[in-house]
Amino acid sequence: MKRKEFMLGATFGLVLAAGATAGGVIDWPSAQAGPVAGMSGRLAPSAGGAGLAFAPPQGAPLSFADIVQQVAPAVVQIDVKTRIERPEGGLIQVPGLPFAIPVPEPEEGEDGGITGSGAGSGFFVSADGYIVTNNHVVADATEITVKLADSRELTARVVGRDEATDLAVIKVEGSDFPFVTFEEQAQPRVGDWVVAVGNPFGLGGTATAGIISAQGRGIDASTPYTDYLQIDAAINRGSSGGPTFDIYGRVIGVNSAIYSPTGNSVGIGFAIPASVAKPITDRLMRGETIQRGYLGVEIGPISREYQEALGLDSRDGAYVNSVTPGGPGDRAGLQAGDIVVGLNGQPVRDSSDLTRRIGETSPGDALRIEVLRNGRRQTVSARSGTRPSLSELNAGRQPDEPAAPVQGGTAVAGLTVSPLTAALRQRYEIPERVTGVVVTAPGRGNAQGFQPGYVIMRAGNGPVNSVADLEAAVQASRQAGRGVFLLVWTPGGNRSIVMDLPKSE
Repeated sequence: MKRKEFMLGATFGLVLAAGATAGGVIDWPSAQAGPVAGMSGRLAPSAGGAGLAFAPPQGAPLSFADIVQQVAPAVVQIDVKTRIERPEGGLIQVPGLPFAIPVPEPEEGEDGGITGSGAGSGFFVSADGYIVTNNHVVADATEITVKLADSRELTARVVGRDEATDLAVIKVEGSDFPFVTFEEQAQPRVGDWVVAVGNPFGLGGTATAGIISAQGRGIDASTPYTDYLQIDAAINRGSSGGPTFDIYGRVIGVNSAIYSPTGNSVGIGFAIPASVAKPITDRLMRGETIQRGYLGVEIGPISREYQEALGLDSRDGAYVNSVTPGGPGDRAGLQAGDIVVGLNGQPVRDSSDLTRRIGETSPGDALRIEVLRNGRRQTVSARSGTRPSLSELNAGRQPDEPAAPVQGGTAVAGLTVSPLTAALRQRYEIPERVTGVVVTAPGRGNAQGFQPGYVIMRAGNGPVNSVADLEAAVQASRQAGRGVFLLVWTPGGNRSIVMDLPKSE
């Protein structure tokens, strides 16, 4: 996943061809607030023909020109300046170049950072200057300049941001700006026409057309509260934050990401649907901070492979890979290996369902959580916390690097394992809360990828407290003709896998 189409370049003399606006090629005159291209107020597109009702044409439309002409004045180009930490080694890799560029040494008294520039898109949603865009466009900006459709420039400030949906609202001073509105009633369907307008590669107002290719796409763990619209209208770098219109000129999505092996459009783009974007941006415009409920567990889906290895009746529920120490789930007694199957009396479909329903709660709300633990159903009571920021959630994660093996251990299904002694715990820096058997040599055969210092915490539906527990789980899985499910602690976080078993040791 290319996340996202945000262009970045260093300011020490290198100018990319795609970033013409950053290289002084285009002269943007100064701006004053007021109508854009002779238009102001809410834009209400019409069919263009006198007396004709605006209705979808049969088959392919003859042209999207009338719609684009009427809504394009509300779309803006967003240029930002930001500070980047000087990279280790003094080299920075610039997209499109096959080599790294040396970064000049900082002058005495300077912090050593690099001033970078980026470009994105946005659109007015009110006459008094509120603009919707993506969070990743403006998140680290030290200066924001908005370029209007008639080439004027205005300085903008951030009103509010929401990392979890990748939405942000910025504002320019003035009035009578042309604006567009979100579609709140009709739900777009797969196959409906869409028009995307944005600022690809710094080129300014560019329109592309296509259809909605799919709905309900979950594409990024950093935005777990969004089911994206997949569209095939071209989205490229710099299009982030621009609007996706239906053929009535209503905003049905906010362009946000592309899937591409090259970094450029291959016809698979993703937009935040209006049903998500409007309530979030309305709250940001009111100055609210977006708070979501928090349980403090890392969860994952139950694949068909997991279902078979664990002997479950269905794939419903969410598997708990780890529990954050001191978090609401930890205080309530949730454990790694639990399978959450119900929340407040309602079944949990999958991990996405649980994440969103927890996020909809308010801090302090009571949570009644039904789990399967060691094959038995239990109920756990918890209180929702406040979800930390993504940077806080990711803090403290260690790189998962191979450690040195030690002599000894018992061979089990391609693994070499030993009881977790105090000496091994210290050698591999294994936290006190982690229990199980420790891997002491690189895995072989189907166990390739296991490294010394990994800890097998669970096997099948039960905890591993000894080498004998692991051997018994492996033997039971082998007799059942299936792989063995393992929950493994690693320095980079817990992992759950199903390991295929050889027929014999």
